[in-house]
Amino acid sequence: MPKSYDIFNGDADGLCALQQLRLDQPVDAELVTGVKRDIRLLERVRAQPGDELTVLDVSVKSNAAALARALEAGARVRYFDHHLADAVPSHDRLEAHIDTAPDMCTSLVVDRYLKGRQRSWAVVGAFGDNLVSAAVAAAQPLRLDHTELARLHELGDCLNYNAYGETVDDLHYHPADLYRTIARYRDPRLFMFDEPIFNVLRSAYAEDLYRAGETGPHRSTESSAVYVLPDAAWSRRVVGLWGNRLAQGAPRRAHALLVARPGGYRVSVRAPLERPTGAGTLCESFEGGGREAAAGIEHLPARELDRFIAAFENAFRQ
Repeated sequence: MPKSYDIFNGDADGLCALQQLRLDQPVDAELVTGVKRDIRLLERVRAQPGDELTVLDVSVKSNAAALARALEAGARVRYFDHHLADAVPSHDRLEAHIDTAPDMCTSLVVDRYLKGRQRSWAVVGAFGDNLVSAAVAAAQPLRLDHTELARLHELGDCLNYNAYGETVDDLHYHPADLYRTIARYRDPRLFMFDEPIFNVLRSAYAEDLYRAGETGPHRSTESSAVYVLPDAAWSRRVVGLWGNRLAQGAPRRAHALLVARPGGYRVSVRAPLERPTGAGTLCESFEGGGREAAAGIEHLPARELDRFIAAFENAFRQ
């Protein structure tokens, strides 16, 4: 019997992209997701002929082999994403919606596909992906007041915060469980009013952000700053959102946030908001990946730290 799978990044963008799609096109699908950095999600699915795979917010490049296997097995795939990609395969069972522009996220790709029919969740996803200007622009037809817009921004940040961690044990909620709760709400404002989950995430995020704010830069220049956080659950949870906050506070500066782990570091890079390019290319040179505005490295060996800092500063030198 053919099955349906919804395969999505566990961050705000992946959650909100799927939320829009399934509010508009309900399907009883098996959920395949994980922490934000768990990007090779297609490898978890052993597709069979006739299966329907919907993939959101994980890169084609990182999942190329698994995608090819699914298509060869006879599955149909719809793919929505905004990450850097090599050539997207051409196949009669692949429907690809890929836009790698620096002001796009997967939620906005889905919003365009749906012609804005679930726009409020697209706005939440864009805020969560640190695309503040794009989120505000997308929200214009909704005629939200400043307070409502600020609340959607806060929700995007909180949903994104929940996705960061080494494993799902670092998270407050498994992304699949969080999605199942979100799925009951057509309006994100009602989710915020009615669900205790939101208040749990908001309080925890504030506490973790305070801890991060006590950390000074490991090295900084006029155009870049490097921060190193300890090997702890709180730092793994907050690193992405703290990176966004730092970027918003210094839009001309690039930021690299390193979280210590055995033998090295996990790295998140934010290009300057005023010049949002270069992060993906830099991280790819260290066997990482992502998009030009924001990217990461799964494991940077400790011996590579100085070389990485030099390459990072050179990439964003003004």
